Amino acid sequence: MDRVGVAAGMLGGRRVRSVSGGGRYHLGVGHASSEDDGGRERVLITGMGAVSPVGVGVGAYIAAVREARSGVRAFDPGDRRCRSRVAATVGMEGGIDGFEPRGVLEDADLRRLPRLVPMALAAAGEALEMARWQRAKEPYEEEERERARRIGVVLGTGGGGIDFTLDQMHAGFAGRPASLWTITNATHGNLAGEVSIRLGLRGPSWCISTGCASASDAVGIALERLRAQGRRGGEGELDAMVVVGADAHVRWETLSSMELLRVITVRDWAAMGEDPRTASRPFDRTRDGFVLGEGAWAVVLERERSVRRREAWGCVLGEVMGYGATCDAYHRVRPSPDMEESARAMRMAVADAGLEVEQVEVVHYHGTSTKLNDTSETAAVKLAFGETHARRLVGHSVKAIIGHPQGACGLASLVATVGAMAGVDGRGGCLPPTAHLREPDPQCDLDYTPLVAREVGEKRIALINCLAFGAKNSALVVRVSDADDKTSAAPGV
Repeated sequence: MDRVGVAAGMLGGRRVRSVSGGGRYHLGVGHASSEDDGGRERVLITGMGAVSPVGVGVGAYIAAVREARSGVRAFDPGDRRCRSRVAATVGMEGGIDGFEPRGVLEDADLRRLPRLVPMALAAAGEALEMARWQRAKEPYEEEERERARRIGVVLGTGGGGIDFTLDQMHAGFAGRPASLWTITNATHGNLAGEVSIRLGLRGPSWCISTGCASASDAVGIALERLRAQGRRGGEGELDAMVVVGADAHVRWETLSSMELLRVITVRDWAAMGEDPRTASRPFDRTRDGFVLGEGAWAVVLERERSVRRREAWGCVLGEVMGYGATCDAYHRVRPSPDMEESARAMRMAVADAGLEVEQVEVVHYHGTSTKLNDTSETAAVKLAFGETHARRLVGHSVKAIIGHPQGACGLASLVATVGAMAGVDGRGGCLPPTAHLREPDPQCDLDYTPLVAREVGEKRIALINCLAFGAKNSALVVRVSDADDKTSAAPGV
């Protein structure tokens, strides 16, 4: 069977083929108008996908988020030089086993590509299915070719193909020949190309690599590119962007390197009689470092006029409203003690959304479970929102159950927040909890929704915050759709 362009997704707990037999996705309608109505066009979320340590498929992911069900497990790195004994990986022994890379790629391609590629394809495929995109047949008709040109891809990744590169290094030391594909996999931009090629999408194919801010910056870049269409028009106009955040390099070399930076937990949880599943404890007094995670998360961002023309209001999960990014220009791995630039990125995202800070209701914290990050980020939120409103915000961090998936974390956070508030697991909207937060740190004194999810009520506006090595800060503001959005939306909206 020809599996070029195959991407596996999960809907309703079952695996589906998003693209098969060389098929390609396109929007099943004519081109969106390039006329600018004088206002800024909204950019809507019409699909989401997830391949995570707690479940494959966005429904399974959100169910685990709601239930605070951890995907962190005891982990043997296979090298005595590595002290870390926990991780959150996809399909690890004792973890979830619903992801089968061979459902996405042939064995030969799996040997030629980093682990993140099949995960990214599966997440993107599910997002496309959720957005109800139709499948085109090859060879392309002219109309289908033009549609493919109007859909782009942005991949956010921190480590990219580092796992593949390390394998080739070991092969060289052992006297074996390296792979022909060493350079292509070591070049992050080529990994975005893999997604575009296999989904047949001919718009821009970009890779953003800004450490832990990679995926949130990828969403921000896609947002700004789609917003520009009304002003741009003509050749090169886009209807949608598929944005993917993916990282997968849980192995002894990366774990050992993070141990040197003193950012990762090295406690032997099992030997101490503690549950390894609780090792990631954002904002808890007993936290001692993050747990390395992995996975892929994706969204389809689509121009409002494209949604209107294909009458896809039922697909709309929310809207990306604002984006802000700054740099501390302070230190390669430590945030500036004053946290001013982190706070400024949040304020920029709120202003870009056309809101006042008091209108933000929910915050997904970067919340890594390190002593420095969690106290510093608490201070940054107070600085950005003011002490009074900061205490009204309902916060959470999904890293308590998925660990820290590095460059993918911005989209892991966005999908968790929007998916939970929209109730995509079919159980109604909720405000996600922060798992394992049993002993609050006095220096982390805001509302992080400990242990148990809450009803979403009327809350709709959320901010997604990210901090990254390299002194980077990134923030997104999203609005989650409610039932009225989907039933009352009209062509004139």
